[in-house]
Formats: sequence, structure tokens, C-alpha cells
Amino acid sequence: MNEINVVPYIDVMLVLLIIFMVTAPLLTQGIKVDLPKAGAEPIADASNQAPIILSVDASGNLFINVGDDEDKPQNAQSIIDRTRAVLNSQPSTMVLVKADRSVAYGNVVGAMVLLQQGGAEDIGFVTDPLETYPVPE
Repeated sequence: MNEINVVPYIDVMLVLLIIFMVTAPLLTQGIKVDLPKAGAEPIADASNQAPIILSVDASGNLFINVGDDEDKPQNAQSIIDRTRAVLNSQPSTMVLVKADRSVAYGNVVGAMVLLQQGGAEDIGFVTDPLETYPVPE
């Protein structure tokens, strides 16, 4: 028999496809945040380092993307320590705040103060772009 039987290979491929389809949505990490809309220009990041992102959800809980437990709320001292650790080893790391639009302004300022206590000097905000509609002529 000179032909290759490809039926088992197709079965394996379909099983792998199903596994990837099931696990792909589980791999998306992050905190559910309804970002405010703003017409700001994107920040150009020249470094290849991942930024420090401090997220503030609608309940006012703080999450930081540094460490193993990114999806668990962090206390103030933990945020300061983690920020300081990253910025001491990589001072050019960008620091961003991603806050839900319903969070009180005081909570966002409090989060920024924690980042500053950790050594961050320049802090940016993550927003959604404004929707622009074409002007009829």
C-alpha cells in the first residue's frame, strides 16, 4: 500500500481545533473595566517592556498586572511594593491606570498616589477612542 491514510490525522486535527477553541477564551485575562472615551492620541512606546497597568474596577478594587495573582484585588502596600520592584529593575517601564468610568475621581487619584509612592513619575490613562462619524457633504 503506497498511500498515506490521512483519516487519523484529520481526526487529531479536529480534536486539537476543538481544544484550542475551548481554551482560547479562557486565556484572555483581565479585569472587567468600562473605560471612558477620550479623543487622545495613543502613546508611542519605544521600549519592548510590558507596562505596569493598575486597574480600578467599578467597585473600587485595585488590580495590578505584576505578580502571579493579577486577577485578585490588591491592598495599597502590595501595589506600592510591586511597582517599586519593577521600576527599580526597569526604570523606563510605562505606568498606566485603567479605571472604570463609574469610579469616583478620588479613587483614581488614590490609585495614582500609590503608583507615585512606588516610584512612578509619569502615569498615563487607558481610554477607549471616541467614535467619529463621517460628516455628510
